[in-house]
Amino acid sequence: MQLDRINKKILSVLQLDARITNHALAEKVGISPSACLNRVRKLEEQGVIGPFWSNIDLPALCRSITVIATATIKDQSSETFNEFLRAVNCMDEVVECYVVSGNFDVFMKVVAADMPSYNHVIDQLIDALPGLIHISSHVVMNTSKPFSGYPLKKLID
Repeated sequence: MQLDRINKKILSVLQLDARITNHALAEKVGISPSACLNRVRKLEEQGVIGPFWSNIDLPALCRSITVIATATIKDQSSETFNEFLRAVNCMDEVVECYVVSGNFDVFMKVVAADMPSYNHVIDQLIDALPGLIHISSHVVMNTSKPFSGYPLKKLID
């Protein structure tokens, strides 16, 4: 999809502040509020902008553990692989999952209440494909750079 200068500005602003009013957004990008609203709606319709959600400060809310888990699926058949992905997609604690190339097949970010809860998630995954999966876990000790948006200027200019 081709994006003009105004749409790029709209995306950059919305990425940092999804709660901005349409009037304020229009002011920042230099167009009328009605034109701005039409552009935002068009970006939503085209799937460029997805659903909005809040970035919750989880440590301020509750205790939790974040684990980066990698999984290697020993049986590389598409049926086995898809069965594993279906199991992952049913687990609320798996908040992100990527199929990747390299030394393992899947990269997952798992957020659980505590280590026993995380172990329960892993047990469920292993039970979904007994003997066909290897999981390696990496407990996040500290987040030095949380996700704060994509580098749009470098990606789409």
